[in-house]
Amino acid sequence: MQPIHYIIIFAVLVILFLAVTRANKKDFKLEINKLVEYLGGKDNIIDTEVEMSRFKVTLKDVTKANKEGIMKLGAKGVVEIEDQLKIIFGKEAKKLKKYMDELK
Repeated sequence: MQPIHYIIIFAVLVILFLAVTRANKKDFKLEINKLVEYLGGKDNIIDTEVEMSRFKVTLKDVTKANKEGIMKLGAKGVVEIEDQLKIIFGKEAKKLKKYMDELK
């Protein structure tokens, strides 16, 4: 193969990588919006914290939360303690906190 072929292959791979990265960001933001909805809306969320793989949310009214919907978004578990939900999202927990802070 000539060097030009390697350059073309590399360029195609870079373009594919960028396209996949952008698509994942859009999907992640859509999932954040769904998560906010499943938590009872933006006005129901008082505070958010991250504890390793857990995303901890303090809510005004925890009964408005849709735990089944949260699980469908990929949570590995949801624990309710008084006015808080501890949601196990794994490595995505930090990203969630960042996007939730941007919504405020």
